[in-house]
Amino acid sequence: MDKLWLVIPCYNEEEVLPETSMRLYKIMSDMIANKKIDPMSKIAFVNDGSKDNTWNLIEKYHKNLDMVVGINLSRNKGHQNALIAGLTVAKDYADMVITLDADLQDDIMKIPEFVDKYYEGNDIVYGVRNNRDTDTGFKRGTAQGFYKFMRLLGVDIVDNHADYRLMSKRAIEGLLQFDEVNVFLRGIVPQIGFPSAIVEYKRNERLAGESKYPLKKMLAFAFDGITSFSVKPLRISLVMGVVSFIVAIIFLIYCLIRFCMGQTVSGWASLSVSIWAIGGLQLLMIGIVGEYIGKIYLETKHRPKFIIEKVLYKEF
Repeated sequence: MDKLWLVIPCYNEEEVLPETSMRLYKIMSDMIANKKIDPMSKIAFVNDGSKDNTWNLIEKYHKNLDMVVGINLSRNKGHQNALIAGLTVAKDYADMVITLDADLQDDIMKIPEFVDKYYEGNDIVYGVRNNRDTDTGFKRGTAQGFYKFMRLLGVDIVDNHADYRLMSKRAIEGLLQFDEVNVFLRGIVPQIGFPSAIVEYKRNERLAGESKYPLKKMLAFAFDGITSFSVKPLRISLVMGVVSFIVAIIFLIYCLIRFCMGQTVSGWASLSVSIWAIGGLQLLMIGIVGEYIGKIYLETKHRPKFIIEKVLYKEF
């Protein structure tokens, strides 16, 4: 039997933690009783700089339940970095790790199926949603569009997969070799290689509280994913610049012909449109280039992705 760790990033999750901890403890206990996983398996809650009572609850569960591990980050560093922090600690103890969200929208009843896939020889098991019936039409359409656009840019990504996945110890060690500041795990994990499999599940409603990923954060996350894994937007800007230059030359020739024919008009409308169109295009392209330069700037600073303030762990 191998040791399983569950890694759950938490940011202001005091409303869901009591139910989440109880459900996860039960399913882990059942798996231990059925000799599917080692009795030393753990549930690790990663507190990502929460401003509510989240860390106090984690300390309480750690004190009362030997299975619970607490990892406290010094400040909020974001969902992806919190996952990396949990995996960094877990790799020293676990043979396999499953990451999932604290709100239990991910179907935890599928956890034994993830473990079965691991024992079949898979180092990475992706949790994939089998439908998006609970999403709004806008969210469903933008999500599908995002995956298609990422593949169009040449990024290897698993459709309808978030961060509900199992990784073996060697897969985690491979992941931690990707020493980049701009972390987008959905794009990084497929690059690791190793045998992989898929477990389909239906995403549930959030237990309580509000989503930590409103539209603004989701859009920022998607843009980070695009600019972290492809330089094609830069190439698109180059192509658009060339096209704009060609159009400008054609328009110039047209104006000269009209001038020679004595058919000139004031032309203030076409001039204004051209100025605004080209000016807007230039600003857009400068913005794209600036985004990449900003990422280069952050990478060259080599600042730590997270700082672990405290780890609560006990053997028995």
